[in-house]
Parts: sequence; structure tokens; C-alpha cells
Amino acid sequence: MQKLKNTTLVFLIKKSHGQITDICLAMKKRGFGINRWNGVGGKVEQKETIEEAAKRETKEEVGVDIKNLNKVAELAFYFPNNPLWDNLAHVYFSENWRGNPIETEEMNPKWFAVSEMPFSNMWPDDEFWVPEVIKGNLLKAIFRFGEGDVILDKKIDVINEL
Repeated sequence: MQKLKNTTLVFLIKKSHGQITDICLAMKKRGFGINRWNGVGGKVEQKETIEEAAKRETKEEVGVDIKNLNKVAELAFYFPNNPLWDNLAHVYFSENWRGNPIETEEMNPKWFAVSEMPFSNMWPDDEFWVPEVIKGNLLKAIFRFGEGDVILDKKIDVINEL
């Protein structure tokens, strides 16, 4: 089995009394994941750390400068019908950034209350893991997708540290 390529996924969050109340999702306007709400992120370039890639992608996609990242999950995605899409997503929350999320050619950001997450317009795996990380759990998970982005199988583990 080939080594998965590293990707990043960043969610800007707002907290009240230690609990996440709001999360910034962005509508993907082109390419992989088009017409879905998601975090921002993408591929890790050569000679770039995963955290550097997360910060760069966030700046490119929604125009904010990340000050700190908090890793919350590692998600392995397998697409047997299109192995080029296989990836290991390093998922981060950030509650400290400079600037306001803005629309770019690639993404259109919007804030959502965590109680109003648009799961029906997100990747189908999100409803299984996003609520867990919002609650404060750290995760390692594997998702395998079939035709039409149907989840063929999944394994989600709550862990103590990443």
C-alpha cells in the first residue's frame, strides 16, 4: 500500500466559556470537493511542514493569517475508484488569527453555529467525526469511499494525543 500524501484541513473557531460555539466553513467553488462546505486547506508542498502548509492554505483560501493551530485529528481517506485522491488529512482548529475570512476564487467562507452545521452539504464523513472534535475529543480515523462518495467503511478512534 502506498504512503498517503499529507493534506491539511483548518477550521477557524469561536469559543464561549471554553466551548466551541461557532465554526467557519467555506464553500468550495472549484476542484476537489466543489459545492461542499468544508474547512480550508490542501496539499503540503515540498520543503514545507504540515503546519506551514495549513497556514499558507488558510491565507490563500480565506485571507486570514493563522497565529496558532491546535491539531484535533488525523483522517485517512481512501478512494478505491480514484487512488490519486487518497490522503491523510491533518485537521486543526484555530481560535487565534489576524484578519476576517474573505471570499476568494476558491472558497466562500461563512460562520455557522455548531448547532446548525450544514452536514447535508458537507462530505458524508463529516457528520461522524466533526461533532467529536467539537466536543474536545482527539481522533484518528479511516474512511473508505465508493462511487458517488458513499462511505463503504469507517473506523474512528478517540485517542489521548496526536
